[in-house]
Amino acid sequence: MNHAVPESFHRPAWILPVIVMTQFACTSLWFAGNAVIGALQVSWHLPDSAQGLTLASVQLGFVAGTLVFAVLAIADRFRATSVFFCCALLGAASNLALVFVPGDVWTLVASRAATGFFLAGIYPVGMKIAASWCDQGLGRALGYLVGALVVGSALPHLLTGLGTTLPWQAVIGMCSAATVAGGLAVFVWVPMGPHLPQRSPFNIHAIPEIFSFPKLRAAAFGYFGHMWELYAVWAFFPLLVHGYAVRHGLDHVNASLWAFALIAAGAVGCAGGGELVRRFGSARVALIQLATSGCACVLVVLAFAAPAWLFFTFLLVWGIAVAGDSPQFSTLVGMNVPSQYVGTAFTIVNGIGFAISAVSIQLLAVLSATIPVEYLFLLLIPGPALGLYAARRLLRDGRFSYRATA
Repeated sequence: MNHAVPESFHRPAWILPVIVMTQFACTSLWFAGNAVIGALQVSWHLPDSAQGLTLASVQLGFVAGTLVFAVLAIADRFRATSVFFCCALLGAASNLALVFVPGDVWTLVASRAATGFFLAGIYPVGMKIAASWCDQGLGRALGYLVGALVVGSALPHLLTGLGTTLPWQAVIGMCSAATVAGGLAVFVWVPMGPHLPQRSPFNIHAIPEIFSFPKLRAAAFGYFGHMWELYAVWAFFPLLVHGYAVRHGLDHVNASLWAFALIAAGAVGCAGGGELVRRFGSARVALIQLATSGCACVLVVLAFAAPAWLFFTFLLVWGIAVAGDSPQFSTLVGMNVPSQYVGTAFTIVNGIGFAISAVSIQLLAVLSATIPVEYLFLLLIPGPALGLYAARRLLRDGRFSYRATA
């Protein structure tokens, strides 16, 4: 059972910063494989399809982990900080397996899928721990928490870009070490807070009833459109930057460093969006950012022919918008379903969203050999377009969303 701090306790100033920093450290596992895939393809003689398989395996592993953790109510039956720590250790070990297990494409898929599975005990459980310390302003807190996940996801690209002489094994090892340190920090310094949300167990029989709520459907389909785009854009940012550099003869461009900057820029969208929520509401913030990133999927074709300063400015704006709507869609899902269904709603909506992302990543990976890189992103337009259409009803009832009632 979880042991919460008594209600009379005030939240120490360092609690949320520690949670944010540990999310940053632990989610470095997410793109660790993608950051070194070029070196792995050479070292292990992997096929071109390995680029898409690397991240898609993490996504599908995360879906499986999310469902297992929800069905077994792991974070409810055991102390959440202990679950976080154990999953950090196991995720770090799964990631490090790339260094010690003989390499082929199936080793890569198995290692990345296992890493994604244990990330299901890090990212969502970290949000639960943060929620236990937030009696109000959860949307703002989630903005910073998802922002940390975004920067953490980008970290392997930074390590690759800065350590141009580092072997790929060192990059993998540093990500695993950061994850262990983050898990240990939560276990030692972060108790469960006094504001524990009412237990909301996973209930598969409630799924049809959950999707009977119109505003929940609107939030969920908005999120699905966002997920069709998000991870595919992140996965192919390095290829886009490399393609631009080759087209324009820019030998000095470091694709890994730019990939880090463009992915990490999403933290500005997440944290900034969290601040804007108090004035404009989650729905407006989410839909404006989704519309911006959707337009970028079209405009990238024109930007590809632009001068370097304009191209990279455009990509930074895209990086800010493509991730910034994520915490607000999560907030909208939670606020537009009855409280007894919140756990099931988050599990199903997140699971479907990450499964969708695996499909879009593979689609771009398969077609990247035949379609110029700047045109690949046109395939992502249906996600934001359908997401905006589905979520438009969230704006009809004013600036804010209120919890549904059964």
